Amino acid sequence: MKPNKWFGLAAGMLLAWQCQADDFKLGYVNIERVYREATPALAIMKRLDQEFGPRREELKGLQAKGKKLEAQLVKPDLPDSERKSDQRELDAVIRDYNAKSASLSEDFNQRRAEEFAAFLQRANQAVRDIAEKGHYDLILQDSVYVSPKYDLTDTLLKALDQ
Repeated sequence: MKPNKWFGLAAGMLLAWQCQADDFKLGYVNIERVYREATPALAIMKRLDQEFGPRREELKGLQAKGKKLEAQLVKPDLPDSERKSDQRELDAVIRDYNAKSASLSEDFNQRRAEEFAAFLQRANQAVRDIAEKGHYDLILQDSVYVSPKYDLTDTLLKALDQ
């Protein structure tokens, strides 16, 4: 082929692509914002805080007890027998704190994942509904940058609040 034919073919392909691109409808949802602002997500976090609040308070109590014991151990006039006893007690408090903290973290993360899995299914269904009603070709949930004109997050938040 001659260069002019290549140029014509490339220009034709570019024009055809541009015509298709005009019909292409794109949207974007900031899922992190949905997790922070959607009423159902806030309700999930409130339930989790209530469920795990007592265990967090227990950890705070252990932490306060540990600080109190540490403060006693730095006293210069503390007899050796008391120092050893307090050190053993502090070691026990630290072990207890670490074990309970790890258990709390694991349990909380598991429950959070369970709760948000159901919420994410509901959010994804709402995104599909928005896509069908608005005739979107593509809706993204994760991107480095998206122009605000494509942002459908507010629309999704309203749909989830209903």
